[in-house]
Amino acid sequence: MDRRRFLSAIGVASGGLLVSWQAQAVSWVNLGQAPLDVSNLRTDSARVFDLSVSSADPSETGVILWTHIAPTAVRGGEPLYVQVALDANFQTLLLQAQVAAQDINDQRDHTVKIDLDGQLPAMASGGPYFYRFIYDGTVSRTGRCRTLPAAGAQRKRLKLGLLTCQDYTNGYYGALAQVARDDSIDYVLHLGDFIYETAGDPRFQSLPFADRTMVLPSGGLVALDLADYRFIYRTYRSDPHLQAVMERHTFVCVPDDHETANDSYWDYARDTLGAPDHPYTTDAKYGNSPALLKQLKLDSQRAWSEYVPARVSFNPQATHPFEALKVYRRFNFGGFLDLFMIENRTYRSPHPCGEDDILQRYLPLGCTKFNNGDRTLLGAEQHNWLVEGLTGSRATWKLMGNQTFLGRLAVTLAGQQLSPINVDAWDGFVAERRALTGALREAKVRNFLVATGDLHAHMASNIKHDWGNLNPLDTSNFVGAEFMTPSVTSSTLAESVAAGADEATRILLGRALAAPTVRLNNPHIQFFDSSRQGYSTLELTDNHAEWVSYVVDKNVNDPAAARKCIARQRKYMSLPWLVAQSTAGY
Repeated sequence: MDRRRFLSAIGVASGGLLVSWQAQAVSWVNLGQAPLDVSNLRTDSARVFDLSVSSADPSETGVILWTHIAPTAVRGGEPLYVQVALDANFQTLLLQAQVAAQDINDQRDHTVKIDLDGQLPAMASGGPYFYRFIYDGTVSRTGRCRTLPAAGAQRKRLKLGLLTCQDYTNGYYGALAQVARDDSIDYVLHLGDFIYETAGDPRFQSLPFADRTMVLPSGGLVALDLADYRFIYRTYRSDPHLQAVMERHTFVCVPDDHETANDSYWDYARDTLGAPDHPYTTDAKYGNSPALLKQLKLDSQRAWSEYVPARVSFNPQATHPFEALKVYRRFNFGGFLDLFMIENRTYRSPHPCGEDDILQRYLPLGCTKFNNGDRTLLGAEQHNWLVEGLTGSRATWKLMGNQTFLGRLAVTLAGQQLSPINVDAWDGFVAERRALTGALREAKVRNFLVATGDLHAHMASNIKHDWGNLNPLDTSNFVGAEFMTPSVTSSTLAESVAAGADEATRILLGRALAAPTVRLNNPHIQFFDSSRQGYSTLELTDNHAEWVSYVVDKNVNDPAAARKCIARQRKYMSLPWLVAQSTAGY
């Protein structure tokens, strides 16, 4: 990758600013404020910018901008231009730059990612800013983005959209269209499963939508290589509702398992990817090959780094996934919020009770190995980074962007656990979870929150250190609150868990996952609904955090698809527990 340093002059409202910077993804030259000739630009943007534009990973003085050039539109020697302005009409330009023609190539599948860190003025509001690309005489659609609020901005309100699990084959993205239209949202957190690596897995993809099917380049039903992953990302990003929400909001994203393979982990014994359901593991013709599995992880990391904008660097020369891509990272929103986006698939140990589906990964009756202290979800380096960051933070709110449920979800008797329901989540890593909550309690960390995806449910839960302690007056046992956003389209929790089970097990799981049963067995869970798709928001103030969860019908392919609020929960700074709020008027 060509990384060259340039000196650039940018004019801002307060006067000229001289900035030295390092191009993070491509080599490019800042053109200053001399206006480009835009008088005769073509507006058929999809011809060139077939996957539109998006922004992500804000800093105080920049943001990642992303686009994709349609291969049929690539012209040898043709540069790409980018403009950033304070207004949607681009009358108040802040920056315009040229991306070198050689940086638009098939090595990155014609994706372009530009890091503007250090290029935009720090503002208390964080924007918004407006941006667009120009290529071959054609202008892209206009995107809107935000930087982080400037240090010391003294924010007293921040609203986040929460998204996860957007299986393209399993429904339409009406929930994303709702988020796109909501201008009260400042930023969007995507908590994983941006794509699904499968194009027809009967366990959770019934394929009822004829216009949402995919045929992978490999001809299989599961991604086998880089070409498959890239095809899936291009398919997902062709959706107009996904394009709209990424045009309108700045995202912060982390991957979960389906960006690689279902319920994936790291097989430390063989030093390779663990993928219990993938053909490389299950199909005899592939021989459960460590080399194939490791390359699959590298391919998935590369595709994610190309198609999901983030301030991360993929090393194409790396031969080990631990060295190729590091996803976990931290964002500070003007001292008001410290956001820790974690990654809990790359470094995690195998499932504690075996790799079969029912009765091993899910509802492992009689197994206690999830209590073993040698098990890790985060890996030692990430765990230490997270604990040190959370306990040392001086921000008003501390938020962990998390893939799998942190809290306990179990079948219990008088508060004592009989069996966890899902050891693919933090319930499979009890010692590490206890170390985290213990550190938070010992350091007296206040205003700790967790935003979670993965489980395809609307859920709000108190976070405890000792989950068996049922005394609500023991305030020292409460360390924060966790909010789970539902899937955008993916099969509900009950459908996913029970799909491969026999009738008796399906009945048992259905009863265990009914909302009254879940709350009776897990009294720390204040709201639970695993029957419907949608999205949620999390608004932070100087008094409380408020989670609002919405249902949006995935069967309706309409940008105006209606939403219904089904839950509101508040975590007041002054109280250790969640407090339910009325949904009237929401």
